[in-house]
Amino acid sequence: MAAPEIELFTYIGDYGQMVERISIFPYEGEIPAESVTCENTFTDVSAMIPSKGIIRSVTDNQKLTLYCDPFLYRMNFCICGDHFTITKENAAKVTVKDLDLFEARKEGGVVYRLFSPEVFGPRPLILFCHGGGECGSDNLHQMTGTLGAIKLAERFPDMYVMAPQAPDFGMNMEEALIKMQSHGDPFKVQIGADTNTQAGDRGWNRDYCAKVCSLIRGMIQDGRVDARRVYVIGLSMGGAGAIQMVSVDPDLFAAAAPICPSMNGDTYPLLTNWPADVPVYITTSYIDHSVSRHAYILQACSKLWAKGRRDVHFDIYTQEELEAYGISPDPRLSMKEILAANHNSWILTLHNEHGVLDWMISQKKN
Repeated sequence: MAAPEIELFTYIGDYGQMVERISIFPYEGEIPAESVTCENTFTDVSAMIPSKGIIRSVTDNQKLTLYCDPFLYRMNFCICGDHFTITKENAAKVTVKDLDLFEARKEGGVVYRLFSPEVFGPRPLILFCHGGGECGSDNLHQMTGTLGAIKLAERFPDMYVMAPQAPDFGMNMEEALIKMQSHGDPFKVQIGADTNTQAGDRGWNRDYCAKVCSLIRGMIQDGRVDARRVYVIGLSMGGAGAIQMVSVDPDLFAAAAPICPSMNGDTYPLLTNWPADVPVYITTSYIDHSVSRHAYILQACSKLWAKGRRDVHFDIYTQEELEAYGISPDPRLSMKEILAANHNSWILTLHNEHGVLDWMISQKKN
């Protein structure tokens, strides 16, 4: 007899993809008690998402459904009962709540997902740029790695939400960092220089950004998107991607909202020379794993403020504001892990703290 099929049911929570329900079919073992404790093995303590391991089960026509305290899918786990063992590796299928609201597309050299509103006439569009860990070509990880596109579509169902996936060219984030470090710190050697991201560079390179902007312009030409209300928001590497997008096509965007954007030899000069008529609102934590990030952002913004730019905003979330979302200096964590946890400042922005999202969608091009 064939092995039973295990399906994980997930949703995108504040910290990314969360498992909340598991089904096993067919299931022929003994029916677990109404409430049982299963062994949960989690290896990523920095996730700060507790799981009590309390399982409630129901059966229906040989299908066993387990309801569990939500836990992060990206973590290693093993849920063990008397008659089943569930791991990420033996799950045959993973279903993501609301992912089907986005159409998967590949067009003009861009891999992306698109949420389309059920309304007529030209509508606003929000372009979401994911972080460094979600690069690739599977057209999935940009939706599941962090809070992002699905949250935006939930909040703004009357707008298009486009979520492209930046290319990785077969290189993961750790390999990209090693390559960067082997060539020296690009911020130190290129500060104030022209941008140098090229076609073939991992992430939001200028060639790829231009292709994304071209797709949006096609949607404007087709009458689907309101040309006066195109917005870009991104986090971490995607925050730098939002800056890059505006640099590539400044006439396209009504506003930008970079979140904890990477500051390097590309993004710093772009931010320092931010184009006129594109309001920008930058947010970040009081400190995160890139400890100099705030200084460089503040330097760039200060230069713009000195030129009279009143449409440039920079907010820093306090420790108390982060703690309200469960981002706290947990004593179990090392300082490095605490700083990495603080990097999750996009959680606050995507929950509209400081009214950033309301500000963004209120902007219109002249």
